[in-house]
Amino acid sequence: MAGMTYVALLRGINVGGKNRVEMSRLKTLCEGLGLSDVKTFINSGNVVFNTRKASPRRLAEKIETAIEQEFGFEIKVLVADHDAIEKVEKAIPEHWVDDKRMRTYVMFLWHEFDDSSILDDIPIKEGMDNVIYVDGALIWQVDREHITRSGMNKVVSSPLYKSMTIRNANTVRKLAAMMTEAAA
Repeated sequence: MAGMTYVALLRGINVGGKNRVEMSRLKTLCEGLGLSDVKTFINSGNVVFNTRKASPRRLAEKIETAIEQEFGFEIKVLVADHDAIEKVEKAIPEHWVDDKRMRTYVMFLWHEFDDSSILDDIPIKEGMDNVIYVDGALIWQVDREHITRSGMNKVVSSPLYKSMTIRNANTVRKLAAMMTEAAA
């Protein structure tokens, strides 16, 4: 293993045919940046890799620049280390899943919005939305029968939405497992 394990979470790629990024090209691009043991997971832009200890923000900037040069458009990237992802994953209550009964989203926050006071600014509907803040993320659970009335819909149309990247709980759990494996 070379150094530390990180994940890069790309925001807004391969959604509705816009900002198309092939995972094989993304993997090659990351390897070209000197990142090792690069693995992508699903088409939404999740890249697990190893590199020597570095600032997550600097790594994100490096990846953003390379994506713009390779693909011709800007994509925001959030990079987190293994400890940060593990902390978020452990904060998701075990019974919160993403399935036919409920949605559980993890909204990873860019550093300028990463503060527990964010809970005061988001529309949480009592008895419907369950929201937990953990360093770096909001974890939002709602039963599918309430999803159209959930306060989460207001977040998606707010300025805050552009400063987060969202994954479901199943993806976060898988990424945490991939990172543990890559770190071994």
